[in-house]
Amino acid sequence: MRGKLILENGMSFEGKIFGELGECTGELVFNTGMTGYQELLTDPSYCGQIVVMTYPMIGNYGINLEDMESSKIHLKGFVIKEDAKLPNNFRCEMTLDGFLRQNSVVAFKGVDTRQLTKIIREEGAMRAIITAEDLTEKEIWERFNAYSNKDAVSQVSTKEIYEIPGEGKRIGVMDFGIKRNILRSFSKRGCHLVVFPWNTAAEEIMKYDLDGLFLSNGPGDPADLTGVIEEIKKMVGKLPIVAICLGHQLLSWALGGTTTKLKYGHRGCNHPVKDLIKNKIFITSQNHGYVVDRVPEAMEVTHINLNDNSIEGMRSKDLRIMCVQYHPEAWPGPADSDYLFDDFLDVIEGK
Repeated sequence: MRGKLILENGMSFEGKIFGELGECTGELVFNTGMTGYQELLTDPSYCGQIVVMTYPMIGNYGINLEDMESSKIHLKGFVIKEDAKLPNNFRCEMTLDGFLRQNSVVAFKGVDTRQLTKIIREEGAMRAIITAEDLTEKEIWERFNAYSNKDAVSQVSTKEIYEIPGEGKRIGVMDFGIKRNILRSFSKRGCHLVVFPWNTAAEEIMKYDLDGLFLSNGPGDPADLTGVIEEIKKMVGKLPIVAICLGHQLLSWALGGTTTKLKYGHRGCNHPVKDLIKNKIFITSQNHGYVVDRVPEAMEVTHINLNDNSIEGMRSKDLRIMCVQYHPEAWPGPADSDYLFDDFLDVIEGK
């Protein structure tokens, strides 16, 4: 079906709608990964966004049910140049188009995604609409103004407390939109996990006799989660705390730091990060639109992004806190930083 991609800056692109034949509005961002589209689609951190893939052909190895990072697709829309009609892989169970239809997600193809990426890089992430209709200027801005992603975390978090048994350390997990491979990374190290909804009170979490607390990744602006920040404050100093992505940003706010929105974010599988403690550079998987811009007094910077020198990790030995902005669990991306889960456990054990 013929359609349009309409950008907030007034630009419009002709192409074809596939997947769910409908309309969607979201924040337009880009991802530079050549592979890993299934993990990206099912990553809850993309909730509310329309993702542009810079790589020209997507879907060439299909979709399988093993590589899901959550139970469904969470992003609003998906923009690619070309979809592979005949995926070829021994694990393939369905096509990209079929997967999008199954999850009622609108997608758009036939556009030069590298041109789109250049526009986003120059002008910043912006709102966009995928539609088959000829919308008036008034209708376009009604859709843009109606778009909000402030309740994204409540949409993607678990609705009830559940446990994943293990013989090792008891770790509480605050789920702001956690990826399955983070849970697997802790589980394969023997941890017993207690997973809490995003808005669980500190008092309730402390009842579970935990050895440490993990704050997960998730979508949206950390500054919107004022209630969560207050609950984290109550647990600082009482429990060792480790965190990834949104959890890292929330910890910063809880300790007196601040965050700021990046012009176009870091999203891809090839971002160089320097571990200042190990004095080594690692290629990392990233997906965030916000970064810590003021480091809390109690924390020291442990990791920096070599592309823009933004803060990628912090720690406090006294408070037994460690957090990183990027995704050491990967999926998609390189597993170079998997060692961080061992470092997290060292913090929890007080090493």
